[in-house]
This record gives sequence, structure tokens and C-alpha cells, in this order.
Amino acid sequence: MASLLKEKKAKDAKGKRKADDMELDEQEHAPITKKPRNKQRVLMLSSRGINHRMRHLMNDLEALLPHVKKDSKLDSKNHLNLLPELADLNNCNNTLYFEARRHEDLYLWAAKTPNGPSIKMHVQNVHTMDELKMTGNCLKGSRGILSFSKEFDETEWGKLTKEVFTHIFGVPPQARKAKPFIDHVLTFSILDHKIWFRNFQIVEKDPLQPNGPPQTSLVEIGPRFVLTPIRIFEGAFNGATVYSNPEFVTPTAVRSALRREKGDKYGHRKHAQAERGLRKDRRKLAEDELAVSKVFA
Repeated sequence: MASLLKEKKAKDAKGKRKADDMELDEQEHAPITKKPRNKQRVLMLSSRGINHRMRHLMNDLEALLPHVKKDSKLDSKNHLNLLPELADLNNCNNTLYFEARRHEDLYLWAAKTPNGPSIKMHVQNVHTMDELKMTGNCLKGSRGILSFSKEFDETEWGKLTKEVFTHIFGVPPQARKAKPFIDHVLTFSILDHKIWFRNFQIVEKDPLQPNGPPQTSLVEIGPRFVLTPIRIFEGAFNGATVYSNPEFVTPTAVRSALRREKGDKYGHRKHAQAERGLRKDRRKLAEDELAVSKVFA
């Protein structure tokens, strides 16, 4: 009887081991769901003719974005079709191209390479970190939180711009130079059909009360600038026009209008001088016959 019980127990143990082995095999052969990785890299370069303020702005953005690969200047402004090839050579899928004209106008191209889209914007009111001297500070290489105003979701071009900016300014956690900290906020706001950029530090304690309760506040770091969207193209630096800003006026036209206004002021002044001279001539009286100069001539 004891031998029969032992044989039964051995069979049950074998069956249990086989069931456990089958479960392990099912777990091994089960499909593994891979977590999507954020593999965004940005190529940053400029054209010839940038001044010191534009160069300092590029250095500030390079310090804010650890996944940026900076390249040398592009010699020709007429060969923008070379930029997707340069991005491919540098293993980048985004491009920030700063185009300077007349040594005073700065244009920013934000593009997804190699298939697009690409956004051309006019950069105004540039203030760099060294110029502002704000009290805010953040760790170099830290990742920032992206904050977009609700106006981005109200228009089609705003949604597209938000998506492109998310890919470019969003630092992936696997970036080589990125630090595992989040201590600043990059804000993008739309006002008067312009995009306003600000950078704030996240302060979790009041500096006046270091031992007090935690109070989260924001302190501006810099840089700050304003972007005016001009056109959105379907491809990378080329293609059909997806959006065109009808309210954009080129800075050359603005300067021409100012010069024309100054010329009109000069013309009005000269015209007033001529009229004053004519009035003086009309007010002159005829020479008297009994004048001293005629009597004693």
C-alpha cells in the first residue's frame, strides 16, 4: 500500500513540474512589448553674417538643449537643400538653422528632416542670458518641461508648430549629455500672432525662508525672444506652402517706410521754408518817394 502511495505522489510531482515548465515556456515565448524610445537629435547651424547677439543666442540655446549637435556655418544661403543631407550625416532628425540677412535681420528655420515639415520664422527682441543677468539658474544638461499656451490648440498652424517644437526642444532622457534632473520650464505663448519664448527655473523653497514649508515658484533665467511665423512648408526647407502669415511685414519694408516718413518730414520742412520766404516777399512795402536815400541821392 505504501509503494502505491509513493508512486502516486511521484506521478503528481512530475505532472506539476511539467505544468510549471509549460508556463515558463509560454512566458519566454510571449511577445515582448518594447517601450518606444525618444531618439530626437537636433542639428544647429547658422549662415554667414551673424553678429555677436545672434551668436550668443545660439550658445544659450545650445546650453539649454543637451541633445543639440552644433555644426559650422553654411556658406551659401541659396543651397538650403544641403541641410537635410548635413543632418543625415550628423545622425540628426531635426534642424535649427539661423539665417542672418543684412547683419541685422535674423530668421529661424525649424525643420523635421528629411521629410519635413519646416517652419520659417522671424526672430525679434533677442535678449541673451549674459545681457539679462537674471537671478534664475539651472543645471547645465538638465531636462526642461515644455509649456504651451492654449492658443496653440485653437489653430491648425499652432498645432503643427507645437508638435515640431515638442520634437526639437523636448530633451530625450537617453541623450548623451542629459542629466536626470528637471529643474526649469520652457514656455511658448502666442500673443498678437507671435510666439513668445521664456525660460524659468523651478524653485521649490522660498530663499528668504529656507527652513519653511515648500513653496514652488518660478524665476526667469533667460534667454528671451519673440518668433513671428512667416511660412510653413510641407517638405524640409522646400515643398508646397502649408501656411502663410498674411500679417507679416518684412523688416526691410518697415525700414523703408521709416525712411520715407523721414523724407516726407524733410520735404514738408523745405516746403514750409519756401512758403515763409514768399510771405516775406509779399509783405515788403514799396520804396517811399521821400525816403532819405532818394532825397539826398
